[in-house]
Amino acid sequence: MGFFGKKDTPPPQDTIEAAPAPDPEKQASPHHESVTPEAVVPTTTTPDPAVERRLLRKLDWNLVTLVSFFYLLAFLDRSNIGNAKIAGMQDELKLGGKDYSWLLTIFYISYTVFEFQALMWKIMAPHNWAAIVVLGWGIAATCQAAAQNWSGMMALRFLLGAFEAGFGPGIPYLLSFFYRRHELGLRCGLFLSAAPLANTFAGALAYGITSGHPKLASWRLLFLVEGLPTCIAAILAWFFLPDHPSTAKFLNKEEKEVARARSLRRSGEAERVDGIVWKDLLMTLLDAKAWLTALMYFSCNVSFSSLPVFLPTILEEMGFTSINAQGLTAPPFFVSFLITIATTYIADRIKQRGYMVAFLSLVGAIGYVLLAATTTVGVRYFGVFLAAAGVFPAIGNILPWVLNNQGTDTRRGMGIVILNIIGQCGPFLGTNVFPENEGPRYIKGQAICAAFMFFTTLLALGLRFLLVWENKQLDKKYGNAAERPTGEKGDETVAEENYGATYRFML
Repeated sequence: MGFFGKKDTPPPQDTIEAAPAPDPEKQASPHHESVTPEAVVPTTTTPDPAVERRLLRKLDWNLVTLVSFFYLLAFLDRSNIGNAKIAGMQDELKLGGKDYSWLLTIFYISYTVFEFQALMWKIMAPHNWAAIVVLGWGIAATCQAAAQNWSGMMALRFLLGAFEAGFGPGIPYLLSFFYRRHELGLRCGLFLSAAPLANTFAGALAYGITSGHPKLASWRLLFLVEGLPTCIAAILAWFFLPDHPSTAKFLNKEEKEVARARSLRRSGEAERVDGIVWKDLLMTLLDAKAWLTALMYFSCNVSFSSLPVFLPTILEEMGFTSINAQGLTAPPFFVSFLITIATTYIADRIKQRGYMVAFLSLVGAIGYVLLAATTTVGVRYFGVFLAAAGVFPAIGNILPWVLNNQGTDTRRGMGIVILNIIGQCGPFLGTNVFPENEGPRYIKGQAICAAFMFFTTLLALGLRFLLVWENKQLDKKYGNAAERPTGEKGDETVAEENYGATYRFML
């Protein structure tokens, strides 16, 4: 599939106009399947709304569903170590002291070090890159079943984190090549909701796998059964993940024309840019918005990383048996799954992402306060619901907020890299604030998680205030964006600043 265009340009308003005639110099790249640009050039200024709805429906079913399935597998493969721990792994590998915490931490060390791979979705054909990383983490996850000691498991967890870093953090960036700004939040929410969905049935799946009496140790069987499907899924990535709407096999010619017109209005170029604009990387590094969202992600990740891997232990130490503890993890995560989808949809509709992040962070903080301050089992379990219902959906709204407010492909990519490099440092703290000697209540760990969720609330409100101010400055300089005709002369000047005269930040 081909990549077109010479440079990144900022997206104007979400309207569609006729595409320019194809440039003969912008032909399909030789390392891709051939694309005939002329075959998909839009011929109308306003696409049929019914065709556009059908296009979005097909993208949702064929793209979002596929990457969400991969992310579900990824989350199972990274977090099933919590289930393996109480299924016999800790005793067999003779884990003591902080050995288990280090198995969690090493994953996030490599996950953070290899965050730069998010830009590979721009440089390499997405279906090729996805197949490589899915197969890589699938092999690492499966080989955990053969670990004989702590050091061997540490090496495998490092590889698992390195390969997963090439997938999940970059998917919202990939989705930004297919969807417009006001459509992106819901799709990121659908993708990210695979994490709480995985946790919904992870406990039941782990119980089903480990409850028998196989010749192989239960925890080894768990890693084997949950790792092998990921290796097979790499085949799906190679053959079915689309690189761009104009070459997607599931779209007809009319739908490809509409998709191409949408791409032109989003980026000003015929296709994704094959390469990096270094000036835009520097501009993003100097942009306070990128760092504020990264700090929000860091705060949420303190809680996000610790909840799935420690929740079975927390529930077990509330007095539930190991079997019941596995099952009781499902309801809070299912509620979180539903709220993630609902809140990203609502935020897209009302175009108020900041207030949504602040509200969800506050809900999560209250949940952790209940876990830290109360001793009643029922109240603490309710706190688990609030924590899950706040943390996961907050992250689901933070990621599209980054993409909504960076004006070019390169800036969006760099914004995601900054977000993840800073944000993925959160798990270093989150996975080390629940030491075994502080059970069963883990007051310090719960309090730390609550404090960071309150901090996220303040950051979200602060960023929203900054965005309101910057929009007012753009209005003063270029006039009210809503009153300016699309494509009005002057956009080129603003393009050098990476913002169009009609481009305003999403609050």
